[in-house]
Amino acid sequence: MKRLFDIPEHQNKLFPKTDSIAAKIDGKWQKFTTQDLLTQSKRVSLGLLGLGITKGDRVGIISMNRPEWNFIDYGILQLGAINVPIYPTSATSDVEFILGHSEVKVLFVETVKNNNRILEMKSKLPKLEHIIALNPGTQTQSYLDWMRKIDFSTHENEYKRLRDSVESSNLASIIYTSGTTGTPKGVMLTHASILSNILATQDILPINSSHRALSFLPLCHIFERMVNYTYQSLGVSIYYAESIETIVSDLKVVKPHVFVTVPRLLEKMFNKIVATGEKLSGVKRTLFKWALELGLEYDDDKSKKLGYGSQLALAQSLVFNKWREALGGEIKLIISGGAALQPRLAKVFWAAGIPVLEGYGLTETSPVISVNLIDHDNRRIGTVGPVISGVEVKLQPEESHAAHEGEICVRGPSVMKGYYKNEEATAEVIDGEGWFHTGDIGTLVDNKFLKITDRKKEIFKTSGGKYVAPLPIENRLKESNYVEQAWVTGENQKFPCAIIVPAFDEMKRYCKSINLNYCSNDEMAFHPKIRELFSGEIKKINEHLGSWEMIKHFELVADHWTIDTGELTPKLSLKRRVLREKYKELIIKIYKSNDVDLT
Repeated sequence: MKRLFDIPEHQNKLFPKTDSIAAKIDGKWQKFTTQDLLTQSKRVSLGLLGLGITKGDRVGIISMNRPEWNFIDYGILQLGAINVPIYPTSATSDVEFILGHSEVKVLFVETVKNNNRILEMKSKLPKLEHIIALNPGTQTQSYLDWMRKIDFSTHENEYKRLRDSVESSNLASIIYTSGTTGTPKGVMLTHASILSNILATQDILPINSSHRALSFLPLCHIFERMVNYTYQSLGVSIYYAESIETIVSDLKVVKPHVFVTVPRLLEKMFNKIVATGEKLSGVKRTLFKWALELGLEYDDDKSKKLGYGSQLALAQSLVFNKWREALGGEIKLIISGGAALQPRLAKVFWAAGIPVLEGYGLTETSPVISVNLIDHDNRRIGTVGPVISGVEVKLQPEESHAAHEGEICVRGPSVMKGYYKNEEATAEVIDGEGWFHTGDIGTLVDNKFLKITDRKKEIFKTSGGKYVAPLPIENRLKESNYVEQAWVTGENQKFPCAIIVPAFDEMKRYCKSINLNYCSNDEMAFHPKIRELFSGEIKKINEHLGSWEMIKHFELVADHWTIDTGELTPKLSLKRRVLREKYKELIIKIYKSNDVDLT
């Protein structure tokens, strides 16, 4: 396998599948063979040639996971063209920027809503020549109609010529990720960079051609996409969940052996299990509580001790077996990434006989840098595991951190080519020796297991694995007459929240206009009418943000942040670490009181 589109050929030679990929279509599971995958991908290539696409052209796709995603992806890549995937939930301004910046010529769009968004901005996108709708009932040409019209004989020679000309060093995809300024940056990944990650992870995952995977994280994210490629290279059958809402029922039907997730979904699973346990009574409730407490005490060494080990075996047969049944009954492992996994979740799932392998990586590294493995000697709960083969890691010392810590720098074939049309940003993160500077601070536990301890850069990730750049959101908040200062946070949490210092003078004027008696600043920060005012302001701002960036909760505080009190730098930038410590209890309260899924 030298190019990504060699993967289905590889599967067809070694383990041709009757269910290479499957999805629910019109309420029924429809399976596609390996040969279907090859045939449909070739049809897409020939169809794109008919639209004038050739090597180096950019083709976009805005869609959730479905078999057509694979056909389109391989169809693009076989011509040496470049796949530009876009999240269906991306803010309109980001979609317009990405399409314009990458100069996408042909765009595949899944939903009517997104199709309408594209039609509205098309006049601003002179390079966008064709829009193809994956769902019927839109104003543009449908994918099925387009596919029916493709003539296999027309571009056969050109197809073969272009396919043969593609080299592993050629660009395969430009994946846009949020920068600290809020403007997306296009990460350039070659066939070789993604394949190096696939080959490194093939050898460490205990799965093979007899296994099934459930896929529900977006394929436009490099994490799920790379793992999907890995599944196909190993002959693992891939079943696409109908939606995030149907995962529970899909697990029961598909009975997967493996799936990839982000910590937020594991949190939801755990919370649902606990909520179910709370409804029990008598002996069943007592047993549930005992098993849960036992699980939370789990560690790899303790599980081998006779007393704990025998109790754990009993808990697994009486209680935890029901957890495994809820996941389909055949789960062998869960791969978690995209954000930090709470150690308590890892402990309880491992105790339940459900191995959770936590890894770490970035879009810029294709993405995996390190991952915990299934065997005892190569995993450590609370870390992101050993560095995978082919990847070098060094810790660059930072003045503000302990001697054993440093910025995680990565070198190897999986590191991106650079940011598209952005040499300045590329030079900021890749130094002269080829080291990519991640912006994450880490340490090596026992000189082997990588552990993330902090973030150097302002950007953070939610527990859903989505990047959020707080600065542009804070600036939008401060555009309101009623906001003096704002801090957006949410590292490894379900959603971003905002701590806001109101512009109290403006608030006094507002109170006077609605005949509200103004008390102290502290009292007004909690007044329902004032909270209603700020809710309206935040709602306006959320309209301009992607779904994962939206402020789902806010709190008003009466204390001003200054250089003297320590919350601001001399440049009047927020000292985020100071704010995190100052409002630690408030942040805990915010996320504790919002256990319901607001995203």
